[in-house]
Amino acid sequence: MTPQHRLVVLSNRGPLSFARDSSGELRAKRGAGGLVVTLGPGVEREGALWVAAASAPDDIAAARSGLLDAEGFHMRAVEIDNGTYRAYYDVVANQTLWFCIHGLWDLPRRPRFDRRWAEAWDAFRLVNERFAAVAADCAGEGATVLVQDYQLALVPRVLSRMRPDVRVIAFMHTPWCTPEELSVLPDAAADELMEGLGAAGACGFHSRRWAAAFAACCLDRLGRQPEVFVAPAAADADDLRAVAGSEECASELSRLDELVGDRQVIVRVDRMELSKNVLRGFWAFDELLEARPDLRGRVVFAAKLYPSRQGVADYLSYAQEVQTLADRINANWSTPEWTPIVIDPEDNHVAAVAALRRADVLLVNPVRDGLNLVAKEGPLVNDRDGVLVLSRNAGAWDELSENALGVNPFDVSGTASALAQALDMSAGEKAQRSKALRKVVESRTPLDWFDDLLGAARGRG
Repeated sequence: MTPQHRLVVLSNRGPLSFARDSSGELRAKRGAGGLVVTLGPGVEREGALWVAAASAPDDIAAARSGLLDAEGFHMRAVEIDNGTYRAYYDVVANQTLWFCIHGLWDLPRRPRFDRRWAEAWDAFRLVNERFAAVAADCAGEGATVLVQDYQLALVPRVLSRMRPDVRVIAFMHTPWCTPEELSVLPDAAADELMEGLGAAGACGFHSRRWAAAFAACCLDRLGRQPEVFVAPAAADADDLRAVAGSEECASELSRLDELVGDRQVIVRVDRMELSKNVLRGFWAFDELLEARPDLRGRVVFAAKLYPSRQGVADYLSYAQEVQTLADRINANWSTPEWTPIVIDPEDNHVAAVAALRRADVLLVNPVRDGLNLVAKEGPLVNDRDGVLVLSRNAGAWDELSENALGVNPFDVSGTASALAQALDMSAGEKAQRSKALRKVVESRTPLDWFDDLLGAARGRG
């Protein structure tokens, strides 16, 4: 008999990944992504079952051998063959829904909804049904199921029909789109998407703007507004400061100091991803150097940009465009002693924390972002009273707006002006802003966020 759980968490990616060591034995490794940071503490505290997809061979092998309890987590895998997973994840989740809810489509060219896309949507539905079936099998009587993110948007409706006794709460870690943007999807798919999420007992977002946009889409598509709630996620201050205080981080910081010297440093830490708006950040820096000759040779833009979604052609071409732009700016402005832009593509969490410590300015300028934890993590570990330059389209803007310099993410000249203001800011104002940002960020923990989800499940959303 399948063990029954009072709390089940569903997400596409789980908290563990598996790989074989030199002897061929499968070993579990705790994931380092934002979802694990956000969900992990609450899942561990509650002893919840975490259900996630397994499509890679090592993950499937681990699932079949029962190696899914590790690092304080209890997991169950939803096995998905590679072809189905790619259609569900790459074609629908990444190339369609992600672009839709972030407002990223180049509408004269994309999207293209044809027969092959319709087959991929069938795969998307199938994967969601499999997740719902696993949740229905392992959830105890009257259990709570927390469905995470848009990849599993159809689960609430399917699961509610299978198990009407279960309380289903959905949470979107992304922004949400307007009804007009949603209408680009085929009508049947848009309706199915909203019916899926609309069947949840409540649907949560990091920002009130995304909750309002979702409610508007429900009203437009379903003729009703379901229960929504706002619960901004929090950075794990204790974990971050432990990393920042480690010898490994000190070594990474020393390497960065050797590279930049005593210059001021603008830092960004992002996946190489279209919504992060990397190109406009570099264009703004280029404009700043043109307008301010006094800053040439005195400031370095250190960009931690690790690869993302390399199975999607648009991401590969975007990464090449970013590198080409950085090379052009460096060719235009660099001297034998100074390289204006330094890109580090390595996915190295400790090195990223070292960069956040060293930043005089932290640039977070997404086109649209559900939250952006980096905007919260930077102030927690920064050693230099660094100034946060923040897109008003980041979900974190709701909480951090009073002490960050806000930018319209599409305004290159405005971003250049904000960078100049940050670099020129007096020590006193920097210290005041930095202290206030830390106070705001420290006021919430990942467990506070998790308790907001449980509160929504109890009808206190």
